[in-house]
Amino acid sequence: MKYEVATAEKSNVKITITFTPEEWAQANDKAYLQNKKKYAVNGFRKGKVPKHVLELYYGKGVFYEDALNLLYAENYGEILAKEAKNFTVVGEPALSVEDISDKRVVLVAVTPVKPDVKIENYKGIKINRFEYTVTDADVDAEILGMRERVAEKVEVTDRAAQMKDVANIDFMGKLNGKEFEGGTAKAFDLTLGSGQFIPGFEEQVVGMKIGETKDLDVTFPEDYQAEELKGKKAVFTVTLNKLTGNKLPELDEAFAKKMGSDSVEAYKAKVRERLEQNAKNRSRNETENAIITEIAKTASAEIPDVMIEKQEDASMQRMEYNLMYQGIRMEDYLAYIGTTRDEYKKNFEEEARKIVLHQLIVEKLIQLENVTASEAEIAEKIAEQAKQVGKEAEEYKKTMDPRQLDYIEGDIKVTKLFDFLAANNEMVLYKEEAKPAKKAPAKKSAPKADSAAPAEEKKTPAKKTTAKAKKEGDAE
Repeated sequence: MKYEVATAEKSNVKITITFTPEEWAQANDKAYLQNKKKYAVNGFRKGKVPKHVLELYYGKGVFYEDALNLLYAENYGEILAKEAKNFTVVGEPALSVEDISDKRVVLVAVTPVKPDVKIENYKGIKINRFEYTVTDADVDAEILGMRERVAEKVEVTDRAAQMKDVANIDFMGKLNGKEFEGGTAKAFDLTLGSGQFIPGFEEQVVGMKIGETKDLDVTFPEDYQAEELKGKKAVFTVTLNKLTGNKLPELDEAFAKKMGSDSVEAYKAKVRERLEQNAKNRSRNETENAIITEIAKTASAEIPDVMIEKQEDASMQRMEYNLMYQGIRMEDYLAYIGTTRDEYKKNFEEEARKIVLHQLIVEKLIQLENVTASEAEIAEKIAEQAKQVGKEAEEYKKTMDPRQLDYIEGDIKVTKLFDFLAANNEMVLYKEEAKPAKKAPAKKSAPKADSAAPAEEKKTPAKKTTAKAKKEGDAE
């Protein structure tokens, strides 16, 4: 067997594999031995028909396909191992037979490989640096949120509806004075301020009293999923049946102990520490994203379609997990918004292309700058992880999968690379311009019977990930 590798279009390599007559004959003999029990010929017991008889009966090429598969399986992996330093395969090959005869067999594999990325500039660029801090108000808001999450639900009878109440309502929607399908529900529980219904609906329920009936004027968004309702003005007649509010626990020592702290002050300090760590992580992640996004403006690569598709699949899987967490099946969600899985996946294409390019840039820069992770740095990371699970470093290391070690090494390299890039570019503190307050976007919720009209459903955008989300070598 001999082979040749040539560059093909769009980050593919063409591997031409030529087999000798002897190798081809041996492969045919193996294919015969593996498959002879499948064939029957009059006068012979099944599985005992000689090879030359089967070839006469079924044709000379009866075992060609199986023989070709054997040659591919036995040799393709070996070729990739030999060429590992020259290219990295990222998908399955497209196979074809260039020549087949008694004298030789030529098999061609056109294989997608990780592309080289061209980067014009990655030093001396003006780039935004993000820095987030934690205030006393942030700490108070976080603690209030926790108190609300563990609050006792109580029925409210002595006041009007407020934001965060659960309002049990009956509603009937009309367009031009006529009821429309999906615009009516009875005894529907709506959390006010959740953004579950179209803009303006929940705000108008606030202030209603139990037993009150009120007409709400609303306008369906231009991007609403139901074509016949887009941009249309409607009137919903709403009756408030019941209110459920939250009875917050007191912020005292008992509550602090319930949260795992000895005192209120200790609990506040614990919350602040967590928020500050989150702020630090957010600052670094957004700064890294800004760095790689700026560098990507002068970078290019011929990315194989298979790499984009893999990233799209990963984004779809994340979304499916998020829906499952909310108790919604992906199939139900797609049916509700009237699309298919393949059509919906196209929403992630642009973001997938950007993510893959960013990953390729990170890998290229690590190579260009010869960024390495020392044994001491890897050992320090292992010790940190071991401490988090209450184990000694050596004991913990014995339980680690080799992929965990690879991830730690890659994570160290990526961190060091971004430290280098931050030090070699003009990092300017980003200051966000004051903007008019915006209403929170509608919350995505599970489809509910008789409530399709008020629930606004939008297509979920591809999730933005930091450049550090995957280590070196993880670009798909």
